[in-house]
Amino acid sequence: MAPKRSERTQLKRAVRQLRRIRSFYAAATVLWAGSAALTSWQAAGSRQLTVCVTLLAVFAALFVMASIALRRLGASATTGRVQRHTTPPAVSNAGGHAAA
Repeated sequence: MAPKRSERTQLKRAVRQLRRIRSFYAAATVLWAGSAALTSWQAAGSRQLTVCVTLLAVFAALFVMASIALRRLGASATTGRVQRHTTPPAVSNAGGHAAA
């Protein structure tokens, strides 16, 4: 059974929001990785380094979870598209000419 129009709209909205938040999580992961590298260079073993590494782990985990959710939603969205396009359109011979 194909999803209703409102379900497809909600699915598209969820995929769009997950893509946006995933890019935010990726940027935050890169930012905290750089911050952790700089902090480890300047003050190895400090509390600041522990905070940077903790935030790096949090944003990396959020990025992975958003990617997994996006993959699951993307797979369900593509199966709906495949079901709609399985029947090829009918080609009529309107000109009356025989096919070559």
